[in-house]
Formats: sequence, C-alpha cells, structure tokens
Amino acid sequence: MTVQDIRSFNRFYTNVIGALDYGRQLYAPYTLTESRVIYELAHAPRTDAADLRAQLHLDAGYLSRILNRFEEDGLIERGPSESDPRRRRITLTTRGREVAALLDERARESVGALLGTVRAADRPRLAEALGTVRAILGGGRDPRPEDVVLREPAPGDLGWIVQRNAALYAAEYRWNADYEGLVARIVADYAEDHDPHLERTWIAELDGRPVGCVMCVRDEAPGAARLRLLLVEPDARGLGIGDRLVQAVVDFAREAGYREVVLWTNDVLAAARRIYRRHGFVLVAEKPHRSFGRDLTGQDWRLDLHATPDRRKGVAGGDAGYGPST
Repeated sequence: MTVQDIRSFNRFYTNVIGALDYGRQLYAPYTLTESRVIYELAHAPRTDAADLRAQLHLDAGYLSRILNRFEEDGLIERGPSESDPRRRRITLTTRGREVAALLDERARESVGALLGTVRAADRPRLAEALGTVRAILGGGRDPRPEDVVLREPAPGDLGWIVQRNAALYAAEYRWNADYEGLVARIVADYAEDHDPHLERTWIAELDGRPVGCVMCVRDEAPGAARLRLLLVEPDARGLGIGDRLVQAVVDFAREAGYREVVLWTNDVLAAARRIYRRHGFVLVAEKPHRSFGRDLTGQDWRLDLHATPDRRKGVAGGDAGYGPST
C-alpha cells in the first residue's frame, strides 16, 4: 500500500460520489455543508453551536452565518441549555424536520440507485470491504456516544423492532412468544395508521446498524403521549443511547403539545426504570400479573411535562435499567 494507492482510490471514490449528485439537486437549495448541519441537528436533538463546530470541524463564524440563515428560514429555534446556562440549545422546528426528512429521502434514493447497479451476489463483499476500511482507518477504537445517530425508521426497521424485542427479552428474561405478539401488534398499529405530527419512532444507529429504538404514540387519555418499546442492544449499552431515546420522546411530546408522557413497564427491567427516573418520570402504580410466561409486577410511570424539574425530582420514586416499555 502506497500513498499513490490511497490517492488513486480517492479520485475513484470522488467520481462515485459525484454520480450521486452531491452538492447539486440532491441538497438543493442548501449547500453540502448546510445539509450536514441539518443532518446533525436531526440526529442529535439536544445540541448547541459548540457541539456542531466540534462534530463538523467548522469555523465559528461560518457556522454562525449558517445558523442565522436557518433561523430566518424558520428551520431552527434557539433556547437556553438545561445543562449549561452559558450555551444556547439549537433544535429543528417542524419545518426543519420536514426539510431534514426530504434531504434524507433524496440521499437514500440516490444511494439506492447506486446499489441497484451492484449485483446481489456482490453486495455482501461490498459491505465487508466498507467495514474493513472503517475498522482499519478508524484505529480500532471503541464506539463513542457521538458515533450514535438517532433517525427515522427506514424500510425493514419496524420488522427489526419486533424481531429484536422478541429475541432479546427471551434471552435476558425468558419471556415467551406472547411478548413477541404484543410487540407485533403495537408495531402493526403504528405502521398502518399514525399521525406523524403526534406520533414518532426513533432508531438509534451505530456504524450503519440499528442498536436501539423507542416509540411515542397517542395514549387513550386526552393530552397524554405514551412511550413504548424502549430497547438498546447489549453491545451498545453504556453509550447513553437509552437516555437519548427517552429525551427524544420527551422533547417531541412537549413540542407536539402533549400534557404528559406515560408508560407501562415491569419491575424486573431495572436499567430502564433508572433512565425514567433521571428524566423525571414518577412511579404512580404497580400491580402483579402473569404475562409472557412469567410472574411479573407491572408498573405505570408518568411525566408531567408542565412540572418544574425540582418538583419532579422531589416526588419521583423507585429504583431501576433497560427493558421494553409497552
């Protein structure tokens, strides 16, 4: 391997990228850099200018001009950071999310068209080669929280939610096929009829593969959103993915105008309950039941979206980790 080999491959790959029409119709009316900023905001719902500069290696003045334009166009809004009063949190507006979704759809169509020219038998080799390049040039480092992106579900992801919930909780908690049936019904109801302005699903992606998920859907109680099917793959735990997924639901529910977020889980799912407590959820009821082939204690949790953080902290109770919320 020589420097010339790398440079030759770069020229080849640049031509491939050019075939995808990057920088022209694909991202119009935005530049490639502006589109990258929109992408980061869409996949990291809690960020600020300093985060964006670090992630994208942008000049502070250049980024400021981009954000000013986005604010004038109604794509973003800025507010005080909950963690650092010296910083301003940047979030996409409803229009901003629509633009992000359009740009993402264009990119997926372009890459899909490129893959359409690759024989099915060659695709596993291509995927392995891409993974090899990333592993070698990435220095073999461990995944970092910033490597994880939250995105909308792509074709096949809803089926992945059902399959991974069933397999994971059979392995970790010995739940039977009744749980898979429950998850399948929840996902099918969402797929067949959901209002994107009031309901949403997030997929956590790491190195091109899904490693987590959560849903926000309307509850039967007026003004309430329900958090459902929180899941994080075992090999991706410790990266803060569960916290990011729950925070995404809370932020979305608040912006959509819900009064509260509710969820139902079980006492054996200790890690998930710790996450809910950190985000201000309060344990309001629990009841023993026999489900999924096991004796369990079901729990109802609630988050008042209008309560102050101090008030929520003062009344929250319970101990608990990871697990599905149905």
